[in-house]
Amino acid sequence: METNTLFRTELLQVADAVAREKGIEAAEVIEAMEQAIQKAGRAKYGQEHDIRAEIDRKTGEIRLRRFLTVADPVENEFTEVSVTDAKVRDPQAEVGQEFSDDLPPIDLGRIAAQTAKQVIVQKVRDAERSRQFEEYKDRTGEIINGIVKRNEFGNVTVDLGRAEALLRRDETLPRESFRNGDRVRAYIYDVRQEPRGPQIFISRSHPQFMAKLFGQEVPEIYDGIIEIKAVARDPGSRAKIAVISHDNSIDPVGACVGMRGSRVQAVVGELQGEKIDIIPWSQDTATFVVNALAPAEVTKVVLDEDQHRIEVVVPDEQLSLAIGRRGQNVRLASQLTGWDIDILTEEEESQRRQEEFRQRSQLFIDALDVDDVIAHLLVAEGFTSIEQIAYVPLEDLAEIEGFDEEVAEELRNRAGQHLEEQDQRFDEQRKELGVVDEIAAIEGVSPAILVRLGEKEVKSLDDLADLASDELIEMLGDLAPSEDEANAIIMAARAHWFEGEEPQDAGDPAESPEAEGTS
Repeated sequence: METNTLFRTELLQVADAVAREKGIEAAEVIEAMEQAIQKAGRAKYGQEHDIRAEIDRKTGEIRLRRFLTVADPVENEFTEVSVTDAKVRDPQAEVGQEFSDDLPPIDLGRIAAQTAKQVIVQKVRDAERSRQFEEYKDRTGEIINGIVKRNEFGNVTVDLGRAEALLRRDETLPRESFRNGDRVRAYIYDVRQEPRGPQIFISRSHPQFMAKLFGQEVPEIYDGIIEIKAVARDPGSRAKIAVISHDNSIDPVGACVGMRGSRVQAVVGELQGEKIDIIPWSQDTATFVVNALAPAEVTKVVLDEDQHRIEVVVPDEQLSLAIGRRGQNVRLASQLTGWDIDILTEEEESQRRQEEFRQRSQLFIDALDVDDVIAHLLVAEGFTSIEQIAYVPLEDLAEIEGFDEEVAEELRNRAGQHLEEQDQRFDEQRKELGVVDEIAAIEGVSPAILVRLGEKEVKSLDDLADLASDELIEMLGDLAPSEDEANAIIMAARAHWFEGEEPQDAGDPAESPEAEGTS
């Protein structure tokens, strides 16, 4: 009896020891033991029986019991008992009630003991993984230190102390290799549950790894005085980081560089010599892009906000520096600013400007039947289309040097006549293409748009009504209206679907697919 008591006490001590070692609750270890004993019991008495084990949390006493459920009729004689037999035990017995019989303690044989051990190990491992996930799921974005445990084809398993993390080959720096026992510092970019258990993914090539390293080296960043607004990296080669100071007395670039470059060199050393450009962030897009292209000098920038592109003009001798080796400098600048960047030399930009000037002049010569002097004056004043001349206030045209009201009025008349003739040609084209008059009557649909729709096989109101606004915009290309105007055109095309119905709320026309079947 004394030996049995000692065994029971030892059982609880083992559970406590395993729980402390693995960093999990003792109750989870005891539950794993219960399942192991339960499995061994079923192996001895039969897998078909409902056998459950219970370990007393205070005394360590083990109870093994077989459970039977009252059923009518009995479908499984191993786990169920009839109402008649149950009433022998308890006259008040009814369907669904459970009875249990104590089973004698089992002496675990070698195979049963091995099975029990496997169950306990697996359950403890599951509990440990669950604890790891709970501990690390909110630590995404942190830098951690660990020791390399194993390296399998470049994928490194890192021991974090109470957990393991995976550093995949594509998340390491180029030419970087690790051996067992090496210390490694990395950035936690993802923690997620997978079929094999929770996984902690870490990276040394992630842009935020460099940002976090600066946060550790630069107290002003840690204190929030300096903010890192954007980071772009070509891991192991070059990086750009944009910073801004919320204190006018502190230079953000100088603070990140440090005395004699001490702070930035500490980060460079951790990143295997990766060159880092620290640039001041600016709210003005053009200024920010110019800063991002450093060390190249920029003479001119032209923004296209609709296309989210920016054209940068640099001196001829600065072109290779602005583009960088294999396009690295402009690529990183584009990632940093979020804008597509086109780089031109001053000579290329001059040639293109001359070609545009020539094309616009020729447009005015052909459409307005004027000589090249007048055409050049119009282009020099910033006119780019016949529409601008047709609808510009008369006094604005008359103010051009060498023009008077008579010339201005004649130009406007010729522009208006050209547009009328052009619209007539477009109208004939759209009729030949089979585009119905009802579409031509919709406000905002120009004759040029009608021809484009016909070429795209949109010829009836239903064809147009079936389109989404983004489809219409993509279809019209350079003639495309704004999104709101596109929506208005489509809703006007759908109006015939609702004829004869009660007026709807402003939001209801979106339900047009239901109405289509009734038209």
